[in-house]
Amino acid sequence: MLPERVNVLGVGVHPITIALALDTIDSWIARQEQHYVCVSGVHGVMECQRDPALRQIHNRAGLVTPDGMPLVWLSRFNGHRQADRVYGPDLMLAACERFSGYRHYLYGSSDKVLEGLSTNLQQRFPALQIVGTFSPPFRQLTMDEDQEIVEMMNQTEPDIVWVGLSTPKQERWMAEHIGKLTAPVLIGVGAAFDFHAGLKPQAPLWMQRNGLEWFFRLLTEPQRLWRRYLLNNPLFVWLVLQQYLRVQQYPCEW
Repeated sequence: MLPERVNVLGVGVHPITIALALDTIDSWIARQEQHYVCVSGVHGVMECQRDPALRQIHNRAGLVTPDGMPLVWLSRFNGHRQADRVYGPDLMLAACERFSGYRHYLYGSSDKVLEGLSTNLQQRFPALQIVGTFSPPFRQLTMDEDQEIVEMMNQTEPDIVWVGLSTPKQERWMAEHIGKLTAPVLIGVGAAFDFHAGLKPQAPLWMQRNGLEWFFRLLTEPQRLWRRYLLNNPLFVWLVLQQYLRVQQYPCEW
């Protein structure tokens, strides 16, 4: 049973572990229940402050995992001592290892990334069933194009669709397609595609565990990420302080 969500600026975050996340996903597949998983950190929560519809998408998710250490620390501060980081790249590897007998589909990024990702995952997990991959064009799809892609994906009968479109695009895509795809589980893991394809470096483990991964990523991609981290992170801290001092109220919507 999932623990009660923690209210982080109006986003309901599940204070869980990777093991509990895997158990939950396994139960959905066994029962053929359709859910999507938002792997969310500070960036995702801050995007939800700017877009109420995106906040609703998170709060309708079957799981919102604490992808970043600040969300883990807030979960523990709220009494959930068991909470740990459920980081997208780690969740993907753990699921591929445990669920190698399930059918996996990779959606997002580029053909180059998908090729490297598929190769690396199958080398690491020889029994893994990757039943299809697709890289969508970098433009708005027409309704007919989208329907063709949905039908193509459904023909492969996946159990899990991994979505690598980055936040917030991947969350919107999952919310729009959860009733169209036959797969029980959609999981948005963003940069995990690039990391596991070997095209982008991951932060050292000590930086990940101490909430410093953002700094490593800023150093490796300063032009793309400086706004996300240098503007979002201080504002996140300020808004959380306001929430916990009860200066600003954030109603639960889940």
